[in-house]
Amino acid sequence: MYYYRSKFKPSERSPLISSVKYRKYNCEMTDLIEATDITSPPPTETPFSCEIVDADETVTVSGYSKNLVKNTLTWILTILTLGLVQIVFYWYPQIKVKFTSSPCSLNNADQLLILDSFNNYTLKNVRNISNKEGNLLTIPSATNSIVNVESLRMFSYKKINYIWHPISNEFTSIQDILGSIDEGYFHEIMAKGTGSTTTEISSKLLIFGKNMIFIKLTNIFVLLFKEVISPFYMFQIFSVIIWYTDNYQYYATIIVFMSLLSVFSDVNQIRKQEKRLKEMVQSNTYCKAIRDGVVTELSSDELVPGDLIIVPNHGNLLPCDAVLMHGNIIVNESMLTGESVPVTKVPLVDTEEKYNTFSLKEHSKHILFCGTNVLQVRNIGAKPATAIVYRTAYSTLKGDLVRAIMYPKPVDLSFTKDLFKFVLFLLSIALCGFVYTVTIMTMRGSPIKKIIVRSLDIITIVVPPALPAAMSIGILNAQMRLRKKLIYCISPSTINTCGAINVVCFDKTGTLTEDGLDFSSFTAIHQTNNGVECSAHFGDTSESFLDCDLPQDSQLRRAAATCHSITKIDGELCGDPLDLIVFQKTEFGIDESYNDKIIEEEERFDMLQPTIVCGKVPIGNNLFRNLQLGIMKQFTFSSSLQRMAVLVHDDSAEEGKDIVLYVKGAPEMVASLCDPSSIPQNYIEVVNQYAQKGMRLIAVAYKTLDISYTKAQKIPRAEIECNLTMLGLICMDNRIKEQSPIVIDELNDSNIRTIMVTGDNLLTAISVAKECSIIQSDTPCFLVELDNNGELDAGNRHKITFKKSASAAIGDNVSVKTFFEQSVLELEFDSTYQLAIAGPTFAVICRDYPEYVDKLICVCNVFARMSPDQKQLLINRLQEVKYTVAMCGDGANDCAALKAAHAGISLSEAEASIAAPFTSKTPDIRCVPEIIREGRAALVTSFGVFKYMAAYSLTQFISIMQLYWLGTNLTDFQFLYIDLFLITLMALTFGATPATNKLSKRPPPTRLLSVGSVGSILGLLLLISATQVSVFLWTSYQQWFVPYSRPPTDDAEDKRSMQGTAIFFVSCFQYIALAIVYSKGHPYRKSILTNKWLCICLLIQYVATMCIVIFPISFVISFLEFDEIPYISDRIGLVVYAHLGGILLYLYEMLIVEHVLIKKVETYFNDRKMKNEKNDRSYSNILNQIQYNHTWLTRINHGFDDNDFILKDETLGMKKEDSPALSQRELIPKNEDD
Repeated sequence: MYYYRSKFKPSERSPLISSVKYRKYNCEMTDLIEATDITSPPPTETPFSCEIVDADETVTVSGYSKNLVKNTLTWILTILTLGLVQIVFYWYPQIKVKFTSSPCSLNNADQLLILDSFNNYTLKNVRNISNKEGNLLTIPSATNSIVNVESLRMFSYKKINYIWHPISNEFTSIQDILGSIDEGYFHEIMAKGTGSTTTEISSKLLIFGKNMIFIKLTNIFVLLFKEVISPFYMFQIFSVIIWYTDNYQYYATIIVFMSLLSVFSDVNQIRKQEKRLKEMVQSNTYCKAIRDGVVTELSSDELVPGDLIIVPNHGNLLPCDAVLMHGNIIVNESMLTGESVPVTKVPLVDTEEKYNTFSLKEHSKHILFCGTNVLQVRNIGAKPATAIVYRTAYSTLKGDLVRAIMYPKPVDLSFTKDLFKFVLFLLSIALCGFVYTVTIMTMRGSPIKKIIVRSLDIITIVVPPALPAAMSIGILNAQMRLRKKLIYCISPSTINTCGAINVVCFDKTGTLTEDGLDFSSFTAIHQTNNGVECSAHFGDTSESFLDCDLPQDSQLRRAAATCHSITKIDGELCGDPLDLIVFQKTEFGIDESYNDKIIEEEERFDMLQPTIVCGKVPIGNNLFRNLQLGIMKQFTFSSSLQRMAVLVHDDSAEEGKDIVLYVKGAPEMVASLCDPSSIPQNYIEVVNQYAQKGMRLIAVAYKTLDISYTKAQKIPRAEIECNLTMLGLICMDNRIKEQSPIVIDELNDSNIRTIMVTGDNLLTAISVAKECSIIQSDTPCFLVELDNNGELDAGNRHKITFKKSASAAIGDNVSVKTFFEQSVLELEFDSTYQLAIAGPTFAVICRDYPEYVDKLICVCNVFARMSPDQKQLLINRLQEVKYTVAMCGDGANDCAALKAAHAGISLSEAEASIAAPFTSKTPDIRCVPEIIREGRAALVTSFGVFKYMAAYSLTQFISIMQLYWLGTNLTDFQFLYIDLFLITLMALTFGATPATNKLSKRPPPTRLLSVGSVGSILGLLLLISATQVSVFLWTSYQQWFVPYSRPPTDDAEDKRSMQGTAIFFVSCFQYIALAIVYSKGHPYRKSILTNKWLCICLLIQYVATMCIVIFPISFVISFLEFDEIPYISDRIGLVVYAHLGGILLYLYEMLIVEHVLIKKVETYFNDRKMKNEKNDRSYSNILNQIQYNHTWLTRINHGFDDNDFILKDETLGMKKEDSPALSQRELIPKNEDD
């Protein structure tokens, strides 16, 4: 095998898949590779395992080869165990591979054991594929090397293909292969113009697969089989076998019937979810592609990366991720983002930067994403809009979102882990009972069969088979209640997680504030030139573009009329609501009939049909003339660039000045692109004044260009977005939704932290955060910013400054004199404080000061100018410090954060959103406390049900242990009465108690193995044991007592005994009492009295049990098979004693558990743990360290002490002497020379 490392000439690019021949694999170099290529020596043996990093997941892959001897022995073991070992292998693939295969290097492996980041194992077979036609398969490389192979080794994991690359000697995902393409690859395909060849297509189909996001409906019998062999149902099968063997036919039959109902219900639910997902994402259309130089209509399933396609017309869905090369396309991406605002896509321009790697994030404005709806196609003259297929099937952005639904992130809740630990604890108790039973029955000389059956029966008693089903009741009830409130959940397991939420991140625009902005005013900037120097100053603000001190044909009005992404679809204007509002103020219109001059130029230079904006401008004497502005090219809005721009042809301008660039965007970004002389000296001051009022600000600038039409279409924006002239500010009133402050106050009052994460201006974000109470008015807020001088310290790190927010009333009022005379850190950081930070500063701190990121995110409540990636990073970092995070957004730019959060909540009109597990049709944040309340109720219900089922099992275990001492047991129908009539009905109605209307300050417990939970169960167990043992002894000493006499043969089944009757009576009341004890209401659920079904159930059970005990009729005595206690006074005495025991259970839970174990003992252990674990990265430990300690803020400024801080005038990049009006006071570390 030969390995090549090659470097391409700038003019010679390698196609993604090409037909190059090699020796062994028949290698020979093509003209695409230089003669100076270096042949490296054969690599060393590949490792046994390696890590594969793909997207946001890292998996470890280990190689194994099948071992004939091991496989033979395994099948023998399978036969001997009647297939049970194969079920264990199904549960634990890591065990299976050890039994059947031997470790080997990855390049020789035919099986791969995959360990994901959540410690879940998956076993995958490696497939060898080859082209049936005998053509070689070409594997591209990230190093621009290519190799042809006769066959290809591949495996699929979570719907993504991974291929073995013989050059890099590793498995590589097809997403990584596509991620190594550069821009030049697409331009080469366009230059070629003939599309893919038949040979290339067949090769690519084998590697990339068909372009299908196919949700296969699993066969019903397969679903049934998978459901039945789950550990839960396998344990039920084991239990039923034991019961049938021990002649518990009635109860066993009912359990079989109930289990079958449960299995079919679960399978039906799975099938419904599969159908719903299939309906949501699966589509198959026909499209036109150019192949072998011919336009061919084919099924979208047959598309492969590199195909040249014609973009489908209005109303069609895009079948793949494709790079737009010609034409302008307007699409609706609401299916992916939840944002219904039309998005304009522009073609990828052939520039000198074409050898840069093509990035999904950086080039998103050129990518037509799979699943988006085409609203408008604007062709280039007679040429249709064309695109090149970039990614297909599950590699697309839509495929990524679908895979996130199909393979959800496991719920990281300690409750789930503790549940299994507690089951093991119950099993240990069962083991003790097992040993006790075997010992005592062996001493009595019982048959082996009876000893085995009775001892195994103890396991089915201590670990109740109905436990998992009972624990899901609370989640199902919560899901139904949320649905009634128009909150839909596609991941029910997330509901329990919501009960532990202690921080909620909110997007601002469309979430906390209204979607639409109100036009407030604009402030124009006047440029003056006295012949010596140019200067600029703000004019008066105005509410109308036509009522101001500027000419009505001013550049500012023209900029507002053209610098947007508005389009006309079916006669209606569509676009961003902000653009629509501003455009309406200009009183211009969009005309679909084009100016003759522009059309001539367009046809001459083969240009895109421009959007024509028409309006009237005055020419004097109340006369007007028509003005037509042609939008030749759009540089779409970019979150990273914080601006958009357009090139406009002005038919009224003179030759050489008729092409104008208009730019609008964030004030600080646009200002950085302008000629400083065109910026008023009080620019920053005016911007801050508006921002502090919560205004959404848009700065506008322009520049005339002397370029040709052809060059205008290809010129890069970086070349022309410089030396602009500032035109003014457009101010939009970002109204807060009525419910936002109410909800935030409710969350704050409940000690749930609230954070704003937005892409808007920092000061605007602070103003809105203050109005919403995310920033408390009585707590000082400091802005964390980069030093404007751009200075680096000795460690080559950027300097960070802390500046007190200039927003009025935030923090205490400090005069300038006081500010100078006192140490600022002593003055401002003396107690609690809050921080606000912008995305660029956050990125620098993450890079230069990683040791302080955890502290920063624990006290910073406002994150502004955050890109989608930074939002996701913030969510992940919050999770790393053990916050349980909810993210609420409207879908736009929030998909990554919504997916990353423990609970993503999308505000959307759609019933189900791919982006988040929760979707609320109510367009405000009222859904957040509702979801948390229901989550808390579901979590507490799960705790209560588990403790109830555990206590019931242990209660029955105590009863059985005493009766085993006598050599008897409860009768069949006594078991049936307890397990079915009492327990099952109780479990079904237990979770129907609704959530409370108010969020509690104290979060619910999330640890099942906490002092409170364990102390509760063990304490109640001791009280129940004492009650039953005392009843057992009391019965034995009564005058009417008749001792139990064992049947003469072991085959006889007479289980009646006086002690058994007394224990049965008392235990029935204990089960009812346990249900009341664990049906806690306040503070997370409403009173038990609001659960009418549970109350009816308890009433019926109580009355029935009272009748059985006090007034037993002959039918009941015969049916339940118990020895009647002769005197009614003794029976009443048992009832009174059982009631006293129940009251004692309730008092123990309310007084000892709630007020002693939980409030005092747990608090003591938590505090002790926090002190002992100083290196613990949990947020509680971090807050405990920094709450009243500001020294970490000092150290982030390179280790200076408090006295080393000085005040500095900050001018946002301008010299103080040039701009004295712009200064704001801030803290910076002073230099050693000062």
